[in-house]
Amino acid sequence: MYRLRRSGIICHPTSFPGPHGIGDFGEAAFRFVEWMERGAQSDWQILPLGPVGPGNSPYASPSAFAGNTLLISLPWLAGDGLLDAESLQGSNESDSARVDFDAVRAYKLPRLREAFDRFRRGAGGHLRPEFEAYLSENAAWLDDYALFMALKEEHGGAAWSAWPKEIALRRPDALDHARQALRDEVRRHQFSQFLFDRQWAEVRRYANDREIEIIGDLPIFVAYDSADVWAHRDLFRLDQRGLPIAVAGVPPDAFTAHGQLWGNPLYDWDRIEETGYGWWIDRVRASLARVDILRIDHFRGFAASWVVPAGAPTSASGHWEAGPGRQIFDAIERALGATPFIVEDLGLITPDVTLLREELGFPGMKVLQFGFDSGPANAYLPHNYTHDTVAYTGTHDNQTTIGWFRTVPAHVRSHVQRYLGRDGSDIAWDFIRLALESVADRAIAPLQDVMRLDDDARMNTPGSPVGNWAWRYAPHQLHEGLADGMRELTDTYGRARPPEGPRGYDPFDYSAPGTTHPLLPRGAMKST
Repeated sequence: MYRLRRSGIICHPTSFPGPHGIGDFGEAAFRFVEWMERGAQSDWQILPLGPVGPGNSPYASPSAFAGNTLLISLPWLAGDGLLDAESLQGSNESDSARVDFDAVRAYKLPRLREAFDRFRRGAGGHLRPEFEAYLSENAAWLDDYALFMALKEEHGGAAWSAWPKEIALRRPDALDHARQALRDEVRRHQFSQFLFDRQWAEVRRYANDREIEIIGDLPIFVAYDSADVWAHRDLFRLDQRGLPIAVAGVPPDAFTAHGQLWGNPLYDWDRIEETGYGWWIDRVRASLARVDILRIDHFRGFAASWVVPAGAPTSASGHWEAGPGRQIFDAIERALGATPFIVEDLGLITPDVTLLREELGFPGMKVLQFGFDSGPANAYLPHNYTHDTVAYTGTHDNQTTIGWFRTVPAHVRSHVQRYLGRDGSDIAWDFIRLALESVADRAIAPLQDVMRLDDDARMNTPGSPVGNWAWRYAPHQLHEGLADGMRELTDTYGRARPPEGPRGYDPFDYSAPGTTHPLLPRGAMKST
């Protein structure tokens, strides 16, 4: 019996090349999908698609439901008659290897405002019925989010807890007055979300039509300064003033003497259970409207979370408290049917976390970089994998494989060389091969590893508040030779589409055009 095995790439849309300083849903997104198809890749993994928060992190978003409007393609809006194409030529054109988020906001946000103003004056009339339907279908989260953002602008970007008390605590008469006074700004934010979802739906459809599934990311916690906490204070552990009673973190370990203090507000799981887990069901439903599979970040929090008293200087004073366990997932399944989850079960994983994952039947994660600091019983070494696993060379939080191998201690490097039976001179592709040849049902590599890039292409350094989330690749780096090399590995280890696939493609027919390219030689791609 044929066992479906898949392989894929991690690349967030902000990393695409193109104009206006940041990757977006324009031409480069469709070229990336075509490159994935040529490489016979079936999984495209992304980071959270929401608006970024402090430090430009997609994991500190002001909304668990909204999309990042910086990803909207401006030339696409010109095609819709909402902007003048000529005004975009030569403006903030950038092939930079880094996103300057402040510069991008300064350029794109006024143009999104202009697009809304033109729409309000009658441009883009073909969009009006679709927009009205969007408002109705998404009102449950969109109305609160749009008002939250309009109020945030009205109050100079201040956190909602610093707004006037009647607004911060959502007195009905104050909210009615705000909606009326800020109605144009509220509608502008609603329109921008509509544009985001309209463009992303086309990118996703283009990928799905090529048998590529999109793996999204669902952070367990939300930011305190978010529309979610402001609009649903009863679901979080807050005092009467709306301030956190306790916050999330992780305990001290061998690497962090004081632990990590994340500061996210904690859920009131008892209250959420009383509501039938409705907010969580809505959140998963909205996420699965944008992606095909969801990776749950910090899955262990559903078994138990590290609870730190608000105001504590470090997480060392925290303690473990039980989470909702499988009850929340049973509720989600009753409402939505079988849900396609991958769980991030890295870090300090206790037996209760493993038991919960196994009871639910969700695949966990294995990262090759974690496999070589101990002996053969290390769970991250491929000979210890099981089928219900997603194997990664690394993730967005790791060094690139080349950067990691260059900086690990000599005994770890020696262990890698012995395990691979190779000298490590092409370590990024050695690791890609190792992940793909494993028994794991899915094997995924960051695009930086496919491109053989060093740590100057790293996406995120946990614990570092600046300099993250900004990597972009140049157009010439995403070339056909890399795709052909990935196709060959994918074919070799049985991760291509089965012969009866939708396009009649036989992955084992090496007489077909474009399937005979050898793997690129070492050094073919250098960091730029």
